[in-house]
Amino acid sequence: MFKHNEAQAKAEYVKKLHEQMKAQIEKKNESYARQANKGRKKVVFQPGDWVWVHMRKERFPKQRKSKLQPRGDGPFQVLEKINDNAYKIDLPDEYNVSATFNVSDLTLFDADEDAIDLGTNPLQEGGSDEDIKLEGLGGPMTRARTRRAKEAIQQVLAALLQKEPNIEEIKFKIVNCLID
Repeated sequence: MFKHNEAQAKAEYVKKLHEQMKAQIEKKNESYARQANKGRKKVVFQPGDWVWVHMRKERFPKQRKSKLQPRGDGPFQVLEKINDNAYKIDLPDEYNVSATFNVSDLTLFDADEDAIDLGTNPLQEGGSDEDIKLEGLGGPMTRARTRRAKEAIQQVLAALLQKEPNIEEIKFKIVNCLID
């Protein structure tokens, strides 16, 4: 009988020790996760959002032959949300890669951050429409090319507003320019 009580006490002690160790492991795991996720922010895209795609050398060997070529391309539209970590992108066939991307390879294309403000770059008086240059906008739409395109559009809008203050006519001309 004496041995049975000792065995039972030892079993209780081991169970208690296991519970303490389990609680300590969970506490440490939470601490590690909190430390690892300290600077991260959760990014969730919705179908229809526009994103930049990071072009990794392993995935885009033809587009990243040189370190001087752009590291990203876009904007592309999100077609489908597979889960919070994977998205299907409307990627042109010329890339010959899967259209499914991890969220770490995507960056939100925010057109509002570079919104056109007609007062920031007005045309000088006496200028002509021939001064407006829309050249050099071909090729993949990188952030720099997008910025140059927006500046060119801004110049066109400023010139149109100086000549024709009627906003409906300006909208009509812009739509016609985009269709051509």
